Amino acid sequence: MRPLDSVTSKQRVAYGLAFFVLFVALWSWATFGGHVSKTFLANPLTMVQEGYDLLVKQGFVFDIGMTIWRVVGGFALATIIAVPLGVLMGAYKPIEAFLEPFVSFARYLPASAFIPLLILWAGIGELQKLLVIFIGSVFQVMLMVAVTVGATRRDLVEAAYTLGASDRGIIRRVLLPSSAPEIAEILRLVLGWAWTYVIVAELIGSSSGIGHMITDSQALLNTGQIIFGIIVIGLIGLLSDFMFKAFNAWLFPWRLA
Repeated sequence: MRPLDSVTSKQRVAYGLAFFVLFVALWSWATFGGHVSKTFLANPLTMVQEGYDLLVKQGFVFDIGMTIWRVVGGFALATIIAVPLGVLMGAYKPIEAFLEPFVSFARYLPASAFIPLLILWAGIGELQKLLVIFIGSVFQVMLMVAVTVGATRRDLVEAAYTLGASDRGIIRRVLLPSSAPEIAEILRLVLGWAWTYVIVAELIGSSSGIGHMITDSQALLNTGQIIFGIIVIGLIGLLSDFMFKAFNAWLFPWRLA
């Protein structure tokens, strides 16, 4: 290995699978070998059995669907508001000076801290959970988009002005095409954060969702179901990440040129 040397696609897949194989092997050694009590950590076989029971007998598919809906809904709301405001902040310095102090302040506030207030304001229904994800995502996206748009090469902007472009044309024909691939990557990254917020939202005052199942399993000391729920979250997140990457590569082919 040498610093920054690339690997082939097959090698990347092989290395990735090798880590998972090693992880399961260590897990099996710790649990089947009696090094860790099953009260604290279920073995892989028990986890699979508990997962099958959840999916077939306990309607866990519905919980998975509810969690996905909450993540997508809250993240979509955040994107609809954050991306346009972020573009304006990056393009117009007065708007950036007006909004950035508050956005920088708000993005450090943990979304979980708002849960008691959101329960008072919106109850324990779906709106409360969507708002938790929204609050956790919107300020992060807004500031990151503003930084990306503001970093657009100045010579491209000056060239567009020389060719007679208007201010609106600069945003539409220069800033957005230049920043769009990076904005898409920002959304991919923040979507991963949104999954952490939804589980926190579902741990309190929820009657469905993966987080709700994990809370119920904790009360029963069923670590097999807890681990299965965590693995399901990871698998869905991994799948959505791959889909986001493929979509970004298809939508912005010049980024890979």
